[in-house]
Amino acid sequence: MTLFIDGDAFPNLLKPILLRSIERLSISTKVIANKKITVGNSKHIEYIIVSQGADEADHLIVELCKEGDLVITADIPLADRIINKNAHAIDHRGELYSVDNIKQYLAMRNLMESIRESGEMTGGPKAFGVKDAHAFANQFNAFLAKCYK
Repeated sequence: MTLFIDGDAFPNLLKPILLRSIERLSISTKVIANKKITVGNSKHIEYIIVSQGADEADHLIVELCKEGDLVITADIPLADRIINKNAHAIDHRGELYSVDNIKQYLAMRNLMESIRESGEMTGGPKAFGVKDAHAFANQFNAFLAKCYK
């Protein structure tokens, strides 16, 4: 399994959680973004910077991702593409996307986008906090215990 991290808008609170697991389990990891971000120093992490442009990082993640890999992303359309490749996706708040729930998340995201485009103010997600980081850590560790060989 390769771990892919969508570096766009990646919360700093998650970096030490990921780095500990990457080091402890020697997980091959690729951090892909259109700007320099760092999760930490590890021989198991490769940093890839893509050219500027909408969804360039997403396209590369989908291209490189294989069945059974794990992608950490808050991007629901990217998660949908990953699930269609029989890979796994977890968002920053600990939601494990699956074939059972991804279409529902995608439909809700598209509905909210449509409402915003019509001029309605929807607010957006609440600020990312420690509680979200704990939910992510729990889901990530449960996934590793179940699926990482």
